Amino acid sequence: MDNKNEMFCNMLETVIDNGCYHSIFMWDCKETVQELGSRRIFPEGVTDPFSYFLDNGYIHPDFQAVFSVFYSQLLYSTKEEGADINKLLNLDIKFSENEEFISCNMFVCYIKNDRNRVEKIIVFIRPLTDNERFEKKVVSRFNVDNGSEIFTEAISEIGELGINRVAFIQFDIDRFKHINELYGSDVGDELLKFISDSLDIICGPLQPHCRFSADIFMIVTPYETVERLNEFIRRIESHLSNFKGIDYYFSFGVYLETEFSSCKPSRRFGDCASIARKRIKGNALRNVEYFHNDMERVLFKRSEIEDDMYKAIANNEFVMYLQPKYCISTGRIIGAEALTRWIHPTKGMISPADFIPVFEQNGFIVKLDHYIWECAFRKVRDWIDNGIKPLPISVNVSRAYLREFDAVNALSTLLIKYEIPVELIELEITESIDSEGLDEIIHKFKECGFTMLMDDFGSGYSSLNMLKKTQFDVLKIDRSFLSEFMESDRGRKIISHTISMSQDIGLDIIAEGVETGEQANFLYGAGCDRAQGFYYSRPVPSDDFDKIMFDNLKNYS
Repeated sequence: MDNKNEMFCNMLETVIDNGCYHSIFMWDCKETVQELGSRRIFPEGVTDPFSYFLDNGYIHPDFQAVFSVFYSQLLYSTKEEGADINKLLNLDIKFSENEEFISCNMFVCYIKNDRNRVEKIIVFIRPLTDNERFEKKVVSRFNVDNGSEIFTEAISEIGELGINRVAFIQFDIDRFKHINELYGSDVGDELLKFISDSLDIICGPLQPHCRFSADIFMIVTPYETVERLNEFIRRIESHLSNFKGIDYYFSFGVYLETEFSSCKPSRRFGDCASIARKRIKGNALRNVEYFHNDMERVLFKRSEIEDDMYKAIANNEFVMYLQPKYCISTGRIIGAEALTRWIHPTKGMISPADFIPVFEQNGFIVKLDHYIWECAFRKVRDWIDNGIKPLPISVNVSRAYLREFDAVNALSTLLIKYEIPVELIELEITESIDSEGLDEIIHKFKECGFTMLMDDFGSGYSSLNMLKKTQFDVLKIDRSFLSEFMESDRGRKIISHTISMSQDIGLDIIAEGVETGEQANFLYGAGCDRAQGFYYSRPVPSDDFDKIMFDNLKNYS
């Protein structure tokens, strides 16, 4: 050991003798482990301290996957010129077979040679204090960053350093809903946290990253060549693909900016990566797509929508349509769902499939939600004022509204404003992977008296696993679930048992997307007596709904 390293080790011994750390050791990544303090944790003959921890079960099972990523990244760093100076990992670890696991942080710093290569690794292991353990417990559940200010500032700092070549990488987990369905949403949440923690380890100071939404992640990184960038993506994929033996795959979309330091960071960069990611999904041969010029049309279409959206809401271009809900056995209308249509003054009808995903991503969906809520409340008030027996209207509550605003207070305020009985407004929410805090919100809604509908059951991220703890009152069977499973005897049995089981635990059922008499008859035979869909009526303007409702009442008066 040279004099510089010897002085360093003497300093480390002073630190550990003062009781700051449980252990400090130095590893040359080959055959030598040197413990630098008075506390000894490795027996004679140990040449790889990280394998020793894993092989003896000294890493708590909940942390073994991310510890393996941590270890792999250390090994990679020894071969990479100019590797990061340090890495930090929080984990639960023990140091002998008879000990209990304790929460610690493992901090690593590198000693480099004259060629800027890692020569040795110094590892500090320090138990967390009571306060740190409490904070760790409080923040243990992974939250969506959703393009936070910290992430945005980190991207700006890259440009301030004069770096021109920057890649925006967006990726998600293919068919993530099946992980929730097969293993439960808790395992799905654990997987998302594993990915987040692993990105903290893999990515360096100039590689900001965040969980963008749901199971979508974003990384921004400088790059030298596309070849090196592809190596980085494959390394991410390799590290992140090993969690509890679950099979899953990623789709990566990449946008390259070659004049980054001379332009202002823009959400457009992430949009381009998103378009590329969506383009590659479902491709069995490759899973990385780079944004290219022929994708500009999609981006232009999005830009047009965003340019017009504020003017549209000010000019009442968004119109509430109502789709009737029917009792299958009697044919009576029993309610309606409020839906949005955009009637543009020059472009005509703009499909919800075009503008709703854009609004969900940019947050404008919150304004649209409240606008349509007002329309629905006003409609019910008009019925009452005109002596018409009102039917309940269900309105959609977006995830963005639940995350960012007090939706309970907003809807309760509208009840008071329009003096409407709470049973005439029902709330539809899509149960999804991004469900933290949802149970508490639903509980508050129910305390106010609202009827809660789980929208799109059988598609997206919903699963039977959610039924054991749900507070919803009604399941809405999704059109895709109905049409797909109706194709076989086995599928029909699954639908029938789902309906029967849901009703056994006190949940009502309504099927949406009913398009044929065969589907309606099957649902009724399976025990579901409420439906909506094109077989009965398409969504119609509010005045047209009144005509349908009056005609229906005449037929059954």
